[in-house]
Amino acid sequence: MTIDPSIVERLTPFLERVNAQSTDYERSGRIPDELAQDLAAAKILKLLVPTEYGGLEAHPSTFVELLIEAARADSATGWFIMIANTTSSLSATLPEHWARTMYEDDASAITVGVAAPYGRGKREGDGLRISGRWPFGSGSHNARWILGGTMVPEDEAGPAQVVAAFFDRDDVTIHDNWQVAGLGGTGSNDIEVVDAFVPAGRWAVIGGHPRFGTPLYRFPILGLLALGVCSVSLGIAERSIDEFTALATDKVPTGSKRPLAAREAAQKDLAMARARVGSARAYLHHCIDDAWALAASEGKIPLEGKATLRLAAAHATWSAVDAVDRLYHSAGGTAIYQTSRLQKCFRDVHVSTQHAMVGQQIFEVAGKVMLGIDPKTAL
Repeated sequence: MTIDPSIVERLTPFLERVNAQSTDYERSGRIPDELAQDLAAAKILKLLVPTEYGGLEAHPSTFVELLIEAARADSATGWFIMIANTTSSLSATLPEHWARTMYEDDASAITVGVAAPYGRGKREGDGLRISGRWPFGSGSHNARWILGGTMVPEDEAGPAQVVAAFFDRDDVTIHDNWQVAGLGGTGSNDIEVVDAFVPAGRWAVIGGHPRFGTPLYRFPILGLLALGVCSVSLGIAERSIDEFTALATDKVPTGSKRPLAAREAAQKDLAMARARVGSARAYLHHCIDDAWALAASEGKIPLEGKATLRLAAAHATWSAVDAVDRLYHSAGGTAIYQTSRLQKCFRDVHVSTQHAMVGQQIFEVAGKVMLGIDPKTAL
């Protein structure tokens, strides 16, 4: 496991702040711009940007650990950091001019977006004219550049392509429709553009070749996204363990004379939750290390390696759910009140499972690859 503690420690000054304000973020439906800008200034949103463009080019395990700690303090902050970083990893694929403009020249600029190709574009000169609406536009209120996956059909000027186009924030309408069960502070509203013009090169080709040959940029963008989503889930589970441990020491259940901590069932649930989260976290890092070794030695991660990364991410997410569920139920009626962070952990972690990168279907995809069956999906 390769983790750079100096990078993870960049988060430390923010932890008390986001923990204290977590309920405010959920109530407002977004994290505040001031926090977003402070995170950008600390380069916490440039973990996956090449050092050539002023980024930290961190090892994926460092990315994972920082996200776990962020989400442990506040799930919305962890999710925002995750989206901003996975989006900015495309800096390694963008043409140099736009990569430097967006990530080096403007050190405070934040990029977020949705890679799913819900946009429709047509070539106009050297640029693209795009319309589309994308759900789950996390962090869009805080961003300078907002990405939208776009289908560009074949025409006389070129072949059909799927691109990740970056829109100027002023060209994007953010729809106020993020009323959800959990992860309410992520600001994951629908985003929309109508006939937005994207100048030449301000897009990355999905599946295109990065301009850098270091192992980090041999990791598939979907794989990095899956690692990010599951890390937030693990952070939420870590928080549930913290909360239950504190509760069990003080709470005396109705009809009992002993604290919850004295109950054998509670002891078992806490131990099983700890083992679930710890083993999932260890397996995740093991799979990352294997993928990194392949990327370093062979210059690519084969299909089997990509499938294993996705398997580890899905396993981590659902292990986190199991841990949170155990502790939520073991805590009893106390956990249903809005004053309890356990109920927030319960809601947040279940929303994280709905992300396509870590859904139950990923186990089927990984199983197909293990059996030599074409999964017929991008990994």
